[in-house]
Amino acid sequence: MSAVVEIRGVFPAGIALLADADKARPIAWRDGEAVTARDFLAEAVALSAQLPSARYAINLCEDRYRFSVAFCAAAVAGQTNLLPCSRMQQTIAETRAAYPDSYVLAERVPQDPNARHFVLPGVLETDKATPMPSLPPEHIVAIAFTSGSTGAPKANPKTWGALCASSAFNAGAICAGAAPNIVATVPPQHMYGLELSVLLPLRSHAAIHSGHPFFPADIVHALVQIPAPRLLVTTPHHLRALLRSDAVLPALDAIVSATAPLPAELARTAEARYRTRVVEVFGSTETCVIAHRRTARGEPWSPYPGIALHPQPDGTLVDAPYFPAPTLLHDIVELLPDKRFCLCGRNGDLLEIAGKRASLGDLNRRLLAIPGVEDGAIFQLDADDRGVRRLAALAVAPNLDATQILDALRAAIDPVFLPRPLRLVAALPRNAAGKLPRAALLKGACEQATVQASRALHQNVE
Repeated sequence: MSAVVEIRGVFPAGIALLADADKARPIAWRDGEAVTARDFLAEAVALSAQLPSARYAINLCEDRYRFSVAFCAAAVAGQTNLLPCSRMQQTIAETRAAYPDSYVLAERVPQDPNARHFVLPGVLETDKATPMPSLPPEHIVAIAFTSGSTGAPKANPKTWGALCASSAFNAGAICAGAAPNIVATVPPQHMYGLELSVLLPLRSHAAIHSGHPFFPADIVHALVQIPAPRLLVTTPHHLRALLRSDAVLPALDAIVSATAPLPAELARTAEARYRTRVVEVFGSTETCVIAHRRTARGEPWSPYPGIALHPQPDGTLVDAPYFPAPTLLHDIVELLPDKRFCLCGRNGDLLEIAGKRASLGDLNRRLLAIPGVEDGAIFQLDADDRGVRRLAALAVAPNLDATQILDALRAAIDPVFLPRPLRLVAALPRNAAGKLPRAALLKGACEQATVQASRALHQNVE
């Protein structure tokens, strides 16, 4: 793959690494201490001179600040950051095989020590007078991979010019008022995490907390380490866990949610509990964020400037001046007269059984609305020998049994869409971004069925 692609937008010959020229401003927070843009630039440029000669860097850094330094260092060195959807050894091995001229860029030696790698030094000798680097807008600074929630991960090249254009719209939609300080629960390797917790500090006046909190207590701890105004970048899964924990959060300027549909009731509860606004953003790995809305108010989606939506029989064609080409999403939209739009589900989510229709999105919404269900997912199994694709479900409900959940669903949906089997599990196989890869769902359903069958056999033998 070429290191550059042709882009249709009009960009200058070079775009500065940081949009805000103020080098004294905070760009990150580490252990309660501010890191200035000047120090960040000095580290990124110093590191770029030490990187191995290669076309691709598989960026596995976990500390968000060090990821950002490594991301920019690779870009300044003319390399492309590869952002695998998982850090499992098999995924990394597959990425290395697909991109032979690559190395693992991380804070520690990778699981496979024989893999070509570069470990970030603990301390970098820097020049605080480092000038602001600029990057060609057509340079592919990253290749992001889809999460695998609908199948095998796919590679999506991202140019510097396109990311800068998209980031400017994110800043306009999210950063209202003073410079926000961000805590993010999603990893920087995920496109949503990259946009809101790495690129937003680079391309606006925001600053990022270096951690990657997951549990409610960790999120609270991270938020109290940064000053107001605070911005929490998270997912519906993490937000639901925060509300269940009764965690007391410091003042928030806003909560941003993505990666899965955000129920309006969940958004309203969060706004009331934390006295803030909840902004839901819509996009994909292929397009980046393209729209936003205030979910608690039931608002339609407002597309970013320049975004054009063209409904198709199998989805929606999305275009923008900074896209290399129009992109087909599998989301079905209804265009409104004021240029806003409503989401009507995904092409692959629409079900037809016994002449009746439903969507997986609506079925999942009804499953999660059952009191006592803490998490859950309804999904289609692969076709059986007769070509039939049954519905199955995994649910986390410590105080309920499967019969109670099915009875509650039976009162809310047509019986032909009841998931069978419905398995109770301790936790859903969510990845670091809160998504549910299809392979993990199928494996979870299969393993749970095997466990239950083994127990039944054991009881019969006894």
